[in-house]
Amino acid sequence: MTDPASIARPQLWILRHGETEWSKSGQYTGLTDLPLTVEGEQQAVEARKVLDAIDFDLVLTSPLRRARRTAELAGFPDAQREPLAVEWNYGDYEGISSDLIRKDNPDYLIWTHGVPNGEALADVAARADKIIARVLESGLDNVLVVAHGHFSRILTARWLELEPVEGRHFILGTAKVCTLGWDKKTPAIVRWGL
Repeated sequence: MTDPASIARPQLWILRHGETEWSKSGQYTGLTDLPLTVEGEQQAVEARKVLDAIDFDLVLTSPLRRARRTAELAGFPDAQREPLAVEWNYGDYEGISSDLIRKDNPDYLIWTHGVPNGEALADVAARADKIIARVLESGLDNVLVVAHGHFSRILTARWLELEPVEGRHFILGTAKVCTLGWDKKTPAIVRWGL
């Protein structure tokens, strides 16, 4: 019989895409397929320095070009496109900043109020859960997901077995690298925002 303590536990690495014009200005950027800025491309190149020493068994990327280009510049031009890793569909709030929304609704938080005519937080979490299940069942050691800000924060909350709303606590800058792993048998954050 296999000792459960000896079972390999994968690490899930997250790389948020580099800067875009909308991430720079604070506008919600869900499914709008924006390119990286020049600064965003440089950020992706810098992220490569953090990731170069890791032997990844699988690299997944959101199919949106800001994530694909980040993956390419970070050294993963052959990353598999993973439709589940797209950003939250912000519906009517696409391209709008939360500051502007708060002018009409001062208490607004995306985490609790959601987005009209967009994707529910629970649906974003369901996509994250499918990626986590794939990683946990893969038998692989290191998996990298190149994705988006809110999606990565929700992915982190779900890895930690928290409710998706708790993603609000994990601020993640553009082109930052995080590692999700284990404290013995407990899901944990190993590194955040390198």
